[in-house]
Amino acid sequence: MRKIQCFYVLLLIGILLTSCEKSNLNYENSFESSYQEWLNFKQTSGNSYHYVVTGGSVFGPAWQTDITVTNGKVTQRHFKYTTVTGMVNVSAEVLEWTENENEINSHINSGAAALTLDEVYGKARTEWLIKRKDASVYFEANNNGLISSCGYVPDGCMDDCFRGINISSVGLL
Repeated sequence: MRKIQCFYVLLLIGILLTSCEKSNLNYENSFESSYQEWLNFKQTSGNSYHYVVTGGSVFGPAWQTDITVTNGKVTQRHFKYTTVTGMVNVSAEVLEWTENENEINSHINSGAAALTLDEVYGKARTEWLIKRKDASVYFEANNNGLISSCGYVPDGCMDDCFRGINISSVGLL
């Protein structure tokens, strides 16, 4: 009888230890709440929307990319520099451009990646919010509960080190 009781106690302890899964995600609760808001927005918008990604450098230049998604597919990417401090002799074609559906990602090395918000949330979950010993991780959901800032900065990095996304607005088409 004593052996059976010990077996059940050990079995219960084993179950408890294996069922207590530790998360590898920073801001998990905030992220999951934001993800639920995204699923609601996606449904009410018919998965058609646009959002604006902003970025810049501590050295002066700043930019924004407006990404349009229609029925779950990126159909347009519009880029423009909003501040050109420190930039000299740059052509108008570099300062602002638009890619339509069959041209998406034809401008490399400038502008935000042409991602749907499904893909943004995927990258947040698998890349940007991962717990790291060597970086500070950030998450904000100031676009009516949708992601507004998500990413990390490696420890010791001094300038232009944010790895992630800053979304200034999300709207319906």
